[in-house]
Amino acid sequence: MSDAFSTGTRIVRKDAAAAADRLSADICIVGAGISGVTAALEAAKLGRKVILVDSQPALGGQAVNSIIATFCGLFSNGTHGYQFTHGIADDMLDWLQRQDQAVYYRHGPNTTVVYYDEVALGRWVEESILAAGITVVLGAILDTVEMEGRRIRSAAFMTRYGRIEVEATGWVDSSGDAALAWEAGLECREPDRNGVFGTQMVVLENINEAAQPTRDQLAARMKEVGDTYGLRRREGLGFTIPGRGIAAMNMTHVETPLEPVAASAAALDGKDQAMRVVDFLRKEFADCFGQSRVRSFGLPGIRQTRWIKGTHHLTVEEIRAGTRFEDSIGRTAWPIELHDHGDGHHWILFDKDHVHYIPLGSLTPEGCDNLVAAGRCIDADSAALSSVRVMGPCMAMGMAAAHALDLAGTGSVHQIDMSEMRRRVADNVEREHYRWDEAELASVVTAS
Repeated sequence: MSDAFSTGTRIVRKDAAAAADRLSADICIVGAGISGVTAALEAAKLGRKVILVDSQPALGGQAVNSIIATFCGLFSNGTHGYQFTHGIADDMLDWLQRQDQAVYYRHGPNTTVVYYDEVALGRWVEESILAAGITVVLGAILDTVEMEGRRIRSAAFMTRYGRIEVEATGWVDSSGDAALAWEAGLECREPDRNGVFGTQMVVLENINEAAQPTRDQLAARMKEVGDTYGLRRREGLGFTIPGRGIAAMNMTHVETPLEPVAASAAALDGKDQAMRVVDFLRKEFADCFGQSRVRSFGLPGIRQTRWIKGTHHLTVEEIRAGTRFEDSIGRTAWPIELHDHGDGHHWILFDKDHVHYIPLGSLTPEGCDNLVAAGRCIDADSAALSSVRVMGPCMAMGMAAAHALDLAGTGSVHQIDMSEMRRRVADNVEREHYRWDEAELASVVTAS
């Protein structure tokens, strides 16, 4: 009787002299969050060979894996504003709208915020990257960067399966922590005092949506009894797509140090804070959360840690003034949202007609010709960055990074044809398109 099982094995031993696997591309993107994914998809549309690398074993960065649950800064102020960022953002929103209960537009008093299902967003990312033919390297920790003059020539990454080296003509640092710029030896910025707190998201299921407390009710009760539960943050909010009985709760403040042991301790502290919040919600708002269960925890959510020193340092004064730059590549009107103290944060709103802009100079490090940053590691002061690091403008930054490197080719991102660059990013700087139909807009005007 033949044996249907294959039981053979072989003895192996690491070859100390074995060379690292090598890859090459036109553009390598370090960081597969929303800005990196957008950069990769846009570069692929431009016909470039793209490699997308991330330290996590999954695509989507914080947007998917930290369960941020909201696209902020994507629409102008007012209850039904026009859309700021297009292109890849349109592809994403249109896809989510075709899925069942995957997206919800919350038309608040100040602006429209997009709530999304993180599982559905993750599938859009994966399907889009696969369809674009982009080479993906996951679970890869940046190890070393090799410079030739003012250009990054290659970078080496460590994975659980071995070392890999990537050569590319152009590079995007969408790591969130300016990891590529830092390892390349370029000048970077860090906060000079307390820094900025991150958050630990927790998703609760089996909630009673009809009994949800308001943000003000949550904050008032957190201030009254927070000491009893050991809460650090004394305000917060939840994001709910109606009809699902699920809420993503953003109610913690977690330190985000750049030292390995401290960062690990902070991650554990974040989970502890989140469970204290769950205990608080179940007892203080039992009608809504009394029967709820923890569905999942996100990975630690990081707002601001380290960022590049660019050719332009975006300031809070420029944000407040709505300064429009010759090299503007994106825009938003999101409030200043600076989480720089443990129990709360600064929240400074802008008026209905306000718009502020992001210059390409804040994406381009001074000392490098073939690197563009995108996302929360562009150059700005802490308050300005707190307004432009949200996902709407981050998508515009990713698109701009791809176009800048495409125009630079083997030359410098500091010497591209700016008239052509402005043409390419015009929709994300100038277009005023309303996603809402005429009947919906008319009802808003009548109500106001």
